[in-house]
Amino acid sequence: MKVAVVGATGMVGGVMLKVLEERFSDRIDTLLPVATAGSIGRTVRYNGKEISVIGMEEAVKERPDLALFSAGGGTSLEWAPKFADVGTIVIDNSSAWRMDADKLLIVPEINGKLLSSTDFSKGGIIANPNCSTIQLVMALAPLHARYTVERVVVSTYQSVTGTGMKAVKQLDDERNGREGERAYPYPINGNVLARCDEFLDNGYTKEEMKLTWETKKILDPAIRVTATAVRVPVTGGHSEAVNVQFATDFDMTEVRRLLSQAPGVELVDNPTMDAYPMPLHANGKDAVFVGRLRRDESQPNTLNMWVVADNLRKGAATNAVQIAEMLIADRVFKTAAKVS
Repeated sequence: MKVAVVGATGMVGGVMLKVLEERFSDRIDTLLPVATAGSIGRTVRYNGKEISVIGMEEAVKERPDLALFSAGGGTSLEWAPKFADVGTIVIDNSSAWRMDADKLLIVPEINGKLLSSTDFSKGGIIANPNCSTIQLVMALAPLHARYTVERVVVSTYQSVTGTGMKAVKQLDDERNGREGERAYPYPINGNVLARCDEFLDNGYTKEEMKLTWETKKILDPAIRVTATAVRVPVTGGHSEAVNVQFATDFDMTEVRRLLSQAPGVELVDNPTMDAYPMPLHANGKDAVFVGRLRRDESQPNTLNMWVVADNLRKGAATNAVQIAEMLIADRVFKTAAKVS
């Protein structure tokens, strides 16, 4: 099959290429690294080879079977429909299509079955959720199925990698006493920034509202969610302090069992051994790590937990490739007919 990676020269695009090598390379006959005008002609490395980056128009003419988009919302809004119109299945990592009522918002372990009931024979667009949402719902889903989640209060501690290469460089420059271009209006080294994404009229940031909107769409529209998203001087992954109120009381032993048995979740929770999830531990891994389980002693039926994941892998690239794997399992690409 022919696979395009749109945004191949970016931070998520680079991880996408790596995850494709690890999980999907035996299915790819032709890889098309794609980017906007400023990056055309650059090369990216895939499976030990240097491959030249092509532009959007050329990539559409190639009519790939699959296009993995990670080039920002504006690019996705303009170009994802053009790929879909020629029969390509687009998996988009931006926020452009997530809340579109006609687009699936997929975390394979939770609602991947929706893919098999959707007709992709003439192409289409599938939305990849926000990185912080993915790890949150991965921890909530097995508990919601058993106890019914009523309300979630989540505070995030988000890696600079979520902003991109410019932010990673700013942190590195500040740590090493170098002057350089800033991704943030303030220093990030030795600091935390109580802003991820733009501020909205309601006082929340867009990142905070993504957590609310997307959790409802993926799990249950009745769940109440409130979020505070903070940028921290870390590169390994995102962390979340999650307070979950259930409809009924819960059994802590069963909570541990449900989380430890949930696909894609690893329970790391042993206070006597000082064991709990950390970005340093999650970096480069595909699992969502959960720990610090304890009852909220201030309120009934309420659990506190700590959730950590590599935001570039499960929070972005790996989740997208897992969606592609499910489409393969559903034999979508064998039956897809390209539009002439």
